[in-house]
Amino acid sequence: MAERAGLVWSVMSDRIQDMPFDQRPREKLALLGPAALNNAELMALFIASGIKGHSAIDIGRDLLGKYGSMGALGSMPVAALAKEKGLGLAKASTLAAAFELGARVAREQIHLLPLDTPERILESFGPQMAHLAQEQVVVVTVDTRLRHQGSTVISLGTVNESNAHPREILRPVITRDAYGFILIHNHPSGDPSPSRSDESTTRRIVEAAKLMQVHFIDHIIIGKSSPGRCAYYSFREAGLIQ
Repeated sequence: MAERAGLVWSVMSDRIQDMPFDQRPREKLALLGPAALNNAELMALFIASGIKGHSAIDIGRDLLGKYGSMGALGSMPVAALAKEKGLGLAKASTLAAAFELGARVAREQIHLLPLDTPERILESFGPQMAHLAQEQVVVVTVDTRLRHQGSTVISLGTVNESNAHPREILRPVITRDAYGFILIHNHPSGDPSPSRSDESTTRRIVEAAKLMQVHFIDHIIIGKSSPGRCAYYSFREAGLIQ
């Protein structure tokens, strides 16, 4: 019956308030909790209102179809989001604020668990970095239990390259008196395979870390998963960092 009611609604109206009560995002969330809503329905709560021919859910669904994921949407600048059909500056700002709140919650969780495996590092930083349009190099400092102390963006590169000198990489490690550090950068192409420059830079940082007597935990390249390809590359797993 609910499916039939939903079909009738979709034919007759594009307004959320005309949907069956238990299918409206706000009421559905109140009854079943936020996990019961799909991504488009969650976005509709922030978009709030639709336009002629498109409900707020339709707008959310269209955005997800265009950009492919919540992560990709969350990395969009507000000015670019504001140009999307059915948004504008106010709704784009609301969406951006929602994405940032989610990112801050994720960052808070980083402090609770040790960053002791590439999978856990990917889980903590992948949502923030996998969809960036430019390469970003981040130094993550950790304590003796490999728990997160702080993160520092040290380089913003072009789509194809980024430059990070060992001196700049080690600076936040020394100033925070950290036990060790993890180097993370993303490949906007989605392929996390290291370049020759990535490998040579890592070797130089290994030597610099030994000289400064700090622990170089890992260098992780974040990409995107695809059939037959992992979403990350770990230099420790590859044997370049001991």
